Amino acid sequence: MVLTITGKHIEITPTLRSYVQDKTARLPRYYSSIQKMDVIVEGKKEANSKVKVEIIAKAKRRRVFVAKESGVDPLGVIESAVQKLEQRLRKIKTKERERKHIKKQ
Repeated sequence: MVLTITGKHIEITPTLRSYVQDKTARLPRYYSSIQKMDVIVEGKKEANSKVKVEIIAKAKRRRVFVAKESGVDPLGVIESAVQKLEQRLRKIKTKERERKHIKKQ
């Protein structure tokens, strides 16, 4: 899986980079065909300014999953965006599994 972390108007520190890598590393567990992930962190340089995080997961067969979140704490915003994406991936995976095993009468 290829992971790209981009900062708009904010510097991506090594701590933030490692935190994003740790949190997004568990996402292929929920949907195994994820090939690429883009994490975009947008904020302002002032203290206590709002931070926006967008996670775009691209999978096989042109499947794209997006999670957006905003708040003041960058680590908390990243955590909630990852949780939102986990829920979406889990939901899609269960739908695909159920659709495969439909009994025909």
